[in-house]
Parts: sequence; C-alpha cells; structure tokens
Amino acid sequence: MGQKIKIAGWISVGVVAGALTTVSLQTLARGGVTPLPLEEIQQLSAVFGLIKTDYVEPVSDKKLITDAISGMVSSLDPHSQYFDKKTYKEFKEGTSGKFVGVGIEITMEDGLIKIVSPIEGSPAFRAGLKTGDLITKIDDTAVKGLTLNDAVKRMRGEPNTKVRLNILRKDESRSFPVTITREEIKTQSVKGKVIEPGYAWIRLSQFQERTVDDFVRKVEEIYKQDPNLKGLVLDLRNDPGGLLDAAVAISAAFLPPDVPVVSTNGQLAESKAVYKASPEFYAQRGFGDPLQRLPAALKKLPLVVLVNEGSASASEIVAGALQDHKRATVMGSQSFGKGSVQTVRPLGPETALKLTTARYYTPSGKSIQAKGIVPDLMVDETPEGNLFAALGMREADLEKHLSSGQGAEVKNDALEKAREEARKRLEEETKKPISERRLPEFGSDKDFQLQQALSKLKGQPVQVSKTLTERKVEDKSDDAAASDKKPAVKKSPEKSESDKSKK
Repeated sequence: MGQKIKIAGWISVGVVAGALTTVSLQTLARGGVTPLPLEEIQQLSAVFGLIKTDYVEPVSDKKLITDAISGMVSSLDPHSQYFDKKTYKEFKEGTSGKFVGVGIEITMEDGLIKIVSPIEGSPAFRAGLKTGDLITKIDDTAVKGLTLNDAVKRMRGEPNTKVRLNILRKDESRSFPVTITREEIKTQSVKGKVIEPGYAWIRLSQFQERTVDDFVRKVEEIYKQDPNLKGLVLDLRNDPGGLLDAAVAISAAFLPPDVPVVSTNGQLAESKAVYKASPEFYAQRGFGDPLQRLPAALKKLPLVVLVNEGSASASEIVAGALQDHKRATVMGSQSFGKGSVQTVRPLGPETALKLTTARYYTPSGKSIQAKGIVPDLMVDETPEGNLFAALGMREADLEKHLSSGQGAEVKNDALEKAREEARKRLEEETKKPISERRLPEFGSDKDFQLQQALSKLKGQPVQVSKTLTERKVEDKSDDAAASDKKPAVKKSPEKSESDKSKK
C-alpha cells in the first residue's frame, strides 16, 4: 500500500513525470528495475514548466514530451530509437521490403547524414549517390542539428514528389545538389546467377520478410540452370542487416540441423537465447519450412562468403555461423561490427520503442559487437589493392557505440597513421577522372573479390590483401568469461532486427 501511495505522489508531480512513471511501471513489471528517483523527476518537470512559461513562443505538450523521449533513447547508443506515428509506419514498411522514399541506407556522422549504401535500382542509386556520401541539406533545411528521425521525415514523402539533397563527396572534394523523385521502393533483396559452368553467385542486399522465400526461389532457378554445381559464392557485401529470423534461416540453409547459429545475451530472461538451425527458430506460423524446397546438395556445396565493412548485423550473424562451423571460407574485409539486438516494443497502436536489448554471439561465443567478423582471407576490392581501407567507417567509430563486452577496445595508433596516409593518397586519387575511380558492380566480370572467391572454390591461388589488417579489441579473460555465460535455448517472441534506417 505504501508503494502505491508513493507512486501516486510521483504522478502528481506533473504531466511529464506522469508519462514517464507509466513507462517505469511497465519496466518494473518486466524486469524488476528500481523506481524512477523523485528528485530527477522533479527537475525534469521543472524544465518542462519553464519552457512552457518562459520560452520565446508557445511549445505544445506533445512536442516537448516526444522530444524528451527521443533524446532519452537516442543518448543510449546509435541504434535505439523512439518511433512516433510516422516513423513507426515507415519502419514497418521498411522491414516488409516496400516503402516510399529515395532508396538509401543511412546513419549519422559528425551531425550529418551519411549514406551507408544506396539501395540497388532505387531513385538514389540511379541518381549516382554513393556509399560514404554525406547529406548536408534536405531541400532548404540544413542537416546539421537535425536528429536522424527529423532527417528521415524530410526525405520521406508521397510517391512522385521531389526532394532536393545537397551532397558532400569527400573523395572528390566537392559538394553538389541532386533532385530525386520519391517512389515506392520495392527492394529486391536477393540476386543471383550462374557465373560460369559449375559455379554460381547469390547476393543478399538485406534481410527482409521476403528474403528467405526469394532466396529459395533463386537457388531453385540456379540448380535448374546448372544441376551440377561445384561451388557457390554467397555475397553479403554492403548488406546492412535486417530481420534476425531471416538470418537464422539463411544460415540453416547451409548448416546441419539443430546446430547453434547465434546466441544473444541481455538483462531480460527473454534476451538470453540460443537460435538454432531449426524451423522453430525461423519458420512463420502456418507457412511451414520454406527451406524444405532446397536441393539436398546445397548442404555440402563448397561455399565462400564475401563480406566488407558495409556488412552488418544479420549478415554478420550468417558469416559468423558459417565460419565457426567451418562450413564456408569467409573472404573480403572485416565487417561493420554491429553485434546488438534491437527489439521493437509497441507503446500503443501507432508508436513504439526500438531498444537495444542484447548482444549477439557467434556459435563459438565470440562477440560481434564493435569488432565484426574477421575474414579467413583478406581480399582487396581491386587488383591494385584497397588503398583507402583505413578510412572505412565501422561500428567502433560511431559515437556512443556499445562495447563488445569481451575486453576494452584498443586505441590503435597504427590505424590513425594509416588513415592519414590514406587521406593523402585520396587527394591524389581525386585528380583522376571519375570513370577511372568507380568500383566495378558486384557480380560483374570485373568484380575482383568475386573472381578471387571463384579461385578459392576451384582450388586456385587467391591474391590476398597487402593493405587490409584486422582491427582488434583487447582480450581480457575475466571480462570475456563474465559476458559469455551460456544462455538458455529460447526464442524471443518479439521481432528483432538490425539498425540501418531506410529512406
């Protein structure tokens, strides 16, 4: 009874305190977290009151509360996010593989919007936007000072409407505007073809609700074209991730039944889970196991997995599982390192919270977070090398990123030196014509990494990198032991995903 009186007292502090206490009570019921402290709630309420009475112009209660929630969530890590009505709708559209926008995967960097990758075939892709481009202005609004949510809202819109983006392209030392017409983006997350007799290539650009079915159809097409495959390249380069169950399913397509694919560990009991190569961990209710249609030969087909610094989260889960079980040779460059689970918890019919609830671990217990997957063979992007690898952005470079949980990160003086050298080389490279600097399309006959993957499958020599090196974290055995407690085998009931916003 005394606790109820205390809670009633908190609610009376003010409208902000009341709203936050409601959330707190839900959290108390879920995880036994201690109640919100009265002093901090009073301070928050006082700030709310001062803004309402003293600010230069009126501000609505809804805006203040929404912005307070957004700020609280965004301060945690780069991937937790509060969804208002519009962004929640856009999020659900994005995971379904269909939404209206310009077609880019983005993140924040130094207060600007950075393009992680343009979605293949999208308006942004056709307009020539590239990975690493920075958006400085959206129509007449400067991006500096906007939250990621605000920028998202300005780039989204109705089909056939236009948006003007100001682009800063560092590698060409220039800034330019581009006008893009928004359209419904129906992302095709699976591509594939027979490269030459006996060898095929399948590329996954995202892990969406349709990815597993599309993957199965593509494998069926390839085997129909060439029933005597000798090897397959699974291309996960620049795949920013997506749905966890899709990643488990793709892994299960190549692995023996019931072996572990990935484990997760967080505060809540439901965050301590082991996902296995079994239909109960990926098949949707009432739809059966889509992998049953796959040729049995796929389980033993020689396999190479390609990754790079743009491969994140769900793609890292697949690469890590196939690497740990020695089912595939992983080639390319060290992956992004987003090894955290984001769980979407609805707060009502139109709003939700995307919250980081756990870390991912490969079957052998290695944390992916802030480290990524280190390829078995480091391979450059071109025959001349990858002279700008040191400039690549990864999870460990993001502000407020979550640690690996397996030892402190090492300050890499050698990396800073390599970056400075790469910047100097970049200045020289920008003097060349653009046509000479454009990397070949993935899957083309000029795709150097793909050619090296084919050489590996054929047992031929592979040209390994002379410039790529592993970015390491310090291994502290006590920390590692503390974070590697074996979780129970359990499937989390909520849909989880990797965090790369789609516009």
